[in-house]
Amino acid sequence: MAKSATRSAKPAYRRVVVKVSGEALSGPDGYGIHQPTIDRIARDLVAAHRLGVKLGVVVGGGNIMRGAQISKAGLSRARADAMGMLGTVMNSLILETAIERAGSSARTMSALSMPQVCETYERQRALRHLDEGRVVVFAGGTGNPFFTTDTTAVLRAAEMGCDAVLKATDVDGIYTADPKKDPKAKRYTTLTHQEALDRSLKVMDATAFALAQENETPIIVFSIRVPGAIEAVLRGKGRSTVVRG
Repeated sequence: MAKSATRSAKPAYRRVVVKVSGEALSGPDGYGIHQPTIDRIARDLVAAHRLGVKLGVVVGGGNIMRGAQISKAGLSRARADAMGMLGTVMNSLILETAIERAGSSARTMSALSMPQVCETYERQRALRHLDEGRVVVFAGGTGNPFFTTDTTAVLRAAEMGCDAVLKATDVDGIYTADPKKDPKAKRYTTLTHQEALDRSLKVMDATAFALAQENETPIIVFSIRVPGAIEAVLRGKGRSTVVRG
């Protein structure tokens, strides 16, 4: 009975953006595309979508290339970031296909205009896709250099009128130190945006936290490696850290 009640519980958030790192798509390989991992993440996204949640997704490009790292090879940061944004488009198209294969309609919208590949991002059209029941995959970052995909996720959440940003990471929340290196690190259950900024917590960049604070957007940090974690977060369950005003 208790299990049934948990399954039928209404989602705590009804309109969200999920931020998935590019590295998450590489699975155990550490680089490139790991199809079984992508399919599992897509199934989790579809399960969340079937709760009746309006769902946007921002995916990074770190499994293919990072602008900040490429710039060390002699390219300008602006050009290197443009290459990184192209990586997010490739990842978004792969994820869109996996989401549709898992049973939900999806649409990739890129901040970089490439109409022969996918739709160009327009706020009103994106809102219409969400309201018509599609998962919208936001590609191309903000379309500008020097901004991370974390900032993109918070920006798109504000534009879409979302209740929260779900930040999928390798660990189940924000810790006082790197839990992979420090066994004594403790997980925060809740934090304010200002605390996250003051403590220089590296789970998201300062611009993303500041934008979330300005728009009063909660950020829920959780582990994407746990199957069903997205649905659990939406139901207010599972292990995570909630960052809010």
